[in-house]
Amino acid sequence: MSAQNVLFDVPGPRARARYAVYTVFTVLAFAAALAVVYLGFNRTFGEGAPPLLSARAWAVNPEGQWAADKWAPFLDPATWTDYVIPGLQNTLTAALLASVLAIVFGLVFGIGRLSDNRGIRTVSGAVVEFFRGIPLLMLIFFTMALPIAVNQLLQAFGMPPLTPGTFQVTALTAVVTGLTLYNGSVLAEVFRAGINAVPKGQSEAAYSIGMNKGKVMRLILIPQAVTSMMPAIVAQLVVLLKDSALGYIIAFPELLRSFTLIGTRYGNVIPAAIICAVIYVVINISLSRLAIWLERRNSRRGRATPHVGAVGVEPSDVEPVGAADTGKRPDEPGGH
Repeated sequence: MSAQNVLFDVPGPRARARYAVYTVFTVLAFAAALAVVYLGFNRTFGEGAPPLLSARAWAVNPEGQWAADKWAPFLDPATWTDYVIPGLQNTLTAALLASVLAIVFGLVFGIGRLSDNRGIRTVSGAVVEFFRGIPLLMLIFFTMALPIAVNQLLQAFGMPPLTPGTFQVTALTAVVTGLTLYNGSVLAEVFRAGINAVPKGQSEAAYSIGMNKGKVMRLILIPQAVTSMMPAIVAQLVVLLKDSALGYIIAFPELLRSFTLIGTRYGNVIPAAIICAVIYVVINISLSRLAIWLERRNSRRGRATPHVGAVGVEPSDVEPVGAADTGKRPDEPGGH
């Protein structure tokens, strides 16, 4: 009996018939949804529209969103140089800065939650739970409003407010700060869970050869935790990249805002949304593929045979081969 038969019962004739019916209904429902979307944005669906079975209903309506002139702006190089590429650069800049800072934030506070010092554990836990519990959009708004809050505090203490222009927060700074604080707090829990998931024998063996906790954490636990938690880390970075679109609320010129301007200018909201979604999907798939490559590379590196002297083990500390088999030292008679 194969493993597949043990773990999964082969469906009988009635079950196969039910599955076929479910498949047909699913395909028909999906096709109906696509037809409604096509006809709706083609403006040939609803009151006053031609019959659904007529050729006029399915022909491309010049006034609809599927008309060729709605897609023509994306064939113009000026659309890409003036809108798409600058928005993409701003999105990638914000995402890259926030990713690096969020990983550093997550490592610091994730390790802080595992500290032997109770005060560090408490402060790290409070910081992580606080920023993880606040919506990202509120963090962006709070960062933008920081100069106003500082002036109000100065006035409350009887001090003159800051000179206009002395302390300003740019849209990029607000987006990066919000993304860093929120996603960094989530990554802190990811790193903490990954470190705790490493078998205890790894750290115990390192302590037994005289390594302190800093070396154990840096050389033993963190590399293994990062390798094992790579899918979760990349998934959070993908979320970070998509959340950068919230910068649209504070007029940050990122990718979504650029396509919104294109849709407003040319009246092609649906084609602009489709092109924008395709770009986001390509970026996220590329990021996921990079993570898979890194995971496989680390796995191959982890299977390498450790050499003598690695991780603080000196050649003199290694027991000669065969000494344990006879129970005698090599320099004793009958030893190897």
